[in-house]
Amino acid sequence: MRDRFNRVIYVGKARDLRKRVSSYFLPSKLAQADLKTRAMLEATWDFETHTVRSEAESVLLEGKLIKEYRPRYNVSFRDDKRFLLVKIDPSEEWPRFRLARFKKDDSARYFGPYPHAGALRQTLNFMRKKFGVLTFGRGSPTERELKSSTYQVPVRLTEINAEQYRERVAQAMEFLEGKSREMIAAMEEQMHHAAKKMDFEKAAELRDMVVDLRDTTKPTRRFTRGGLPSTIDPMADVRELADALHLPRLPRVMECFDISNISATHVVASMVCFRDGVPDKDNYRRYRVRTVEGQDDFASMAEVVRRRYSRVLLGISETGNQRPESTELNAIVDLSPEHSQENAFDAARRLETYPVSAMRDPQSLVRLPDLIIVDGGKGQLSAACGELQRLGLHAVPIIGLAKEHEEIYRPGRS
Repeated sequence: MRDRFNRVIYVGKARDLRKRVSSYFLPSKLAQADLKTRAMLEATWDFETHTVRSEAESVLLEGKLIKEYRPRYNVSFRDDKRFLLVKIDPSEEWPRFRLARFKKDDSARYFGPYPHAGALRQTLNFMRKKFGVLTFGRGSPTERELKSSTYQVPVRLTEINAEQYRERVAQAMEFLEGKSREMIAAMEEQMHHAAKKMDFEKAAELRDMVVDLRDTTKPTRRFTRGGLPSTIDPMADVRELADALHLPRLPRVMECFDISNISATHVVASMVCFRDGVPDKDNYRRYRVRTVEGQDDFASMAEVVRRRYSRVLLGISETGNQRPESTELNAIVDLSPEHSQENAFDAARRLETYPVSAMRDPQSLVRLPDLIIVDGGKGQLSAACGELQRLGLHAVPIIGLAKEHEEIYRPGRS
């Protein structure tokens, strides 16, 4: 289920999807629904369905989607617990079939995931008896394991070498890969034979084992939403953004501003920078809003934009490491509460009266961005544009990004 902003708010599964969905909207069911269900139905705007081949696949897909989107009306599967895998490391002298929840980048081979943990454990016990392989545990076989044997594999591990044991492992791996049809058919025949002999306890045991083996060895598909990600090309994204916004040049340098109200009296701002589509963390900046009383996002945005680009125009980075001869320049754009917006504008205009030697080293100069992005709608955008115009930077492209409604605002239009 998706809401009107196309966000996933609930993921569920059913054998009869039409019956399941329609049951939510029956007047008799709706009257008995709890507050959470009613809120979910009121927020539902659209449905999206996926068809799978088995119940096991539906459980796997449901868990994957819930972990990916974390819908607000789902409770199960929201934690980081994962379905079980079977792990075997061929590099070991005596490989064991063990359980794991995470697939690591190692030499081991993994089977699964398996949605039914109980059936999987029973299958591993069956493999131990049927093929004589080691399950669970770690390291070399224990003395008890070396001396153990079953009616199906009478040859003990003490009577074979590691190479012969690997042949058993290969057979067990083929079994996990799904090559078990003949084995399951033979067990079904034994089950029917036991039932005819009135040995119902044996027949029930074989029946349960057949069900577990089918659940475990049934082939399932892997679900990768949208396919595997292609190679990331940041500059391709930059070009696409330039086309979408009709920018005069590629936004190779982008600076983005956001205001945060920690409390009524403590307002801070942040600026992140991107160069060629990649985060430029060395040029990230944090600001404490000085001249605004109370929570006023518009005035706060105006102050931060004014401070940032006044200093950029003067070639002074906000690291505070200026050359001694630039002290006078720094004082010109000191934006303490008693300095107005006009002072900052005048300081930028007076830039021409200072020699280049009074500026910072060329390596540390901060260039104007190709695109400015402010977090917010028309109000924040208007405040930022006003400061840019005061500084004579009205030609720098700027947009406002209203995340809640996923809207982009541009000066003069939205």
